[in-house]
Amino acid sequence: MERQVDPRVLEMLVCPLTKTRLSLSQDRRELISQVARLAFPIRQGVPLLSLDEARELSEDETGQLLARRPSSP
Repeated sequence: MERQVDPRVLEMLVCPLTKTRLSLSQDRRELISQVARLAFPIRQGVPLLSLDEARELSEDETGQLLARRPSSP
């Protein structure tokens, strides 16, 4: 059984490198820092915000994330 991260916890988390807000990936398995171009894994409901655990996002992935980003009012 896969555990989900509490949405209230997600609102408090920031990228350890840039201190900017993180967004949840569509498959809900990673937290994404668009500024740092890093994806942090979520394992058993626990976000792993270590730079050693993060993977770099390709330019294609970053472009796709920005394209899906909701527009600001």
